[in-house]
Amino acid sequence: MTIARRIVSFLPSATEMVCMLGLEENLVGITHECDYPPSVKRKPVVVSNAIPIETMTEPEIDAAVTQRVQTGLSVYHVDEALLQELAPDLILAQDLCQVCAPSGNELSHALRVLPKSPAVLRLTPRSLTGIVENIREIGQATGCNEAAEKWIKVSTTRFEEIAATTRRLSSRPRVFCMEWLDPLYCSGHWISEMVKIAGGIDELSRDGTDSIRIPWNDVLAWAPEVLIVMPCGCHLEKTVELSHKLGALPGWSDLPAVRKQQIFAVDASSYFARPGPRVVQGVELLAHLIHPEVFPWSGPETAYRQLNIQPVQ
Repeated sequence: MTIARRIVSFLPSATEMVCMLGLEENLVGITHECDYPPSVKRKPVVVSNAIPIETMTEPEIDAAVTQRVQTGLSVYHVDEALLQELAPDLILAQDLCQVCAPSGNELSHALRVLPKSPAVLRLTPRSLTGIVENIREIGQATGCNEAAEKWIKVSTTRFEEIAATTRRLSSRPRVFCMEWLDPLYCSGHWISEMVKIAGGIDELSRDGTDSIRIPWNDVLAWAPEVLIVMPCGCHLEKTVELSHKLGALPGWSDLPAVRKQQIFAVDASSYFARPGPRVVQGVELLAHLIHPEVFPWSGPETAYRQLNIQPVQ
């Protein structure tokens, strides 16, 4: 099978998959959010934000994104002139989330400016199985089947090992994974599956579908014993910065997770929000946070931080 010689990635998770398969040299274009492995940051940026989220608050970002999506405008800008210059023979795109990467109309319009139509592989995972299948699809599209299948075997074995251990545990704590803080969003897609494998249960999560806004009262009623703060697209330091406002929520001190000091900020962008190879480490991290007495954490110190957020009077 022919290996794609010039690959453009329209989403960070695909960039990670390509590099994991040993094809970093074939990756000629990326998005502004692609940052792993760090060496890819030298690649030409084809996709950038259409709104200045770096200078906006959470409510401003939510309002701006919602307004653009509702009016049919894209959240992203595709540099069509650069795309023409790069002349890809494979574009990795998605149809999962309009907020995560360009999809639909943006991609169709960009393809029209190319003199030669590349192959397009759309990645639309809604579960861990979907992520595994995406890696298999990229392996097949690039002639890297063997590397893809090797990763799949190792990763699915690791999921099974963790799940087998947690099934034997006597407790399965109530967990809440907070995907956005203001307004409040639960988690969606593959996150509840990750929590389940790791030995917890998050009944507020939306398994296999989009995250949604939820009332704070729903969280109070669920009374989570472990609270994971994982705002979409945020690395650890930004997550910690945003988390301090949580103490102002009514009834904050009544949550079991607050009383037990089981509140954790995590690097959501690296281990949870991106449906890529590092979801394996994400499951390992959740297992450690939920059952630290059983699962050690040997990953980066920048993966999480335990928080002690006092209620604001």
